[in-house]
Amino acid sequence: MSWWNDDADDDDLDELDESDIRMRPNPKANKPRTKIRPAHEDAEVGMVLGVDRGRYTVMLGENTPEEHLISAVRARELRKKPIVTGDRVRVVGDLTGDEGSLSRLVGIEDRTTLLRRSADDTDQVERVIVANADQILIVVAAADPEPRTRLVDRYLIAALDAGIHPMLVVTKTDLADPTAFLEHFAGLELTVFLSSPTDTPLEAIGAALVGHTTVFVGHSGVGKSTLVNALVPSAQRAIGHVNQVTGRGRHTSSSTVSLRYHGAGGTGWVIDTPGVRSFGLGHIDPANILRAYPDLAAVADEVCPRGCTHLPSAPDCGLVEAVAEGRLGENGASRLDSLQRLLETFH
Repeated sequence: MSWWNDDADDDDLDELDESDIRMRPNPKANKPRTKIRPAHEDAEVGMVLGVDRGRYTVMLGENTPEEHLISAVRARELRKKPIVTGDRVRVVGDLTGDEGSLSRLVGIEDRTTLLRRSADDTDQVERVIVANADQILIVVAAADPEPRTRLVDRYLIAALDAGIHPMLVVTKTDLADPTAFLEHFAGLELTVFLSSPTDTPLEAIGAALVGHTTVFVGHSGVGKSTLVNALVPSAQRAIGHVNQVTGRGRHTSSSTVSLRYHGAGGTGWVIDTPGVRSFGLGHIDPANILRAYPDLAAVADEVCPRGCTHLPSAPDCGLVEAVAEGRLGENGASRLDSLQRLLETFH
């Protein structure tokens, strides 16, 4: 049967007009959304100093007479992209920084480094902690709470994977001798500072901060916030205490913030992070750990079989033979042990 009605009168068809066509109304009377975004050629570049409930504190005009802070929110097109402390961002809108003013983040500049962690070792979803840091200062106590070598290992792995130079501060050395703990890291090129309540090497640590962006990390209760407050008196970071029953520190710093360090030799940036009790490495590529040992990596490329894990149990690992033959120098054995210890974290 044809859909056309042969009996219809042609005159009835002639009487139809546009008003007879039924269309769905648009109650909001708005225009269709476009995916074309403005170029924002007038955007200024600033640095994110902190994030608080969707509001970003951004510094514009760093190290110039026009340096000032603004408050900003992210644009719709960036809603699925993580923006963290240390990021260099493009901002538009009201950039005066006056009370009540608000600007928009419309872009993220290329990052030089990313310090990341995952929820656990099986989680491939990464959590970005800070961006564009070139140093990491790991703070650990010699006692109260007891030092956790495995947690420090994980900090080191994350730093080496990101290409960030690691440093270590051991606090509360008046309570325990950290020698045995530090032997665990022999062979790794690691700058170490020893600190106690009566002898805190603030000048030496401060000198290492000048000209760098350094992220401070550490287990709760190890004295990280105390150290930050001593280096940057205006920081006023909350200080916690160790639970005498559990031996664990209480989380006090709840946000990641960038603070400017002023020292005799110049300035630098200190990024203080909340204390953590776990640090997942599900996102790490073990190959990056070997690259942190250039001398071992060069030998491995020559003598190790394809797919070699470089673990003590690895068959025909050329690094073991190279150490036995003295090809890696006096520190070769300790450096290989350090590499193997870090790689074992993945197995």
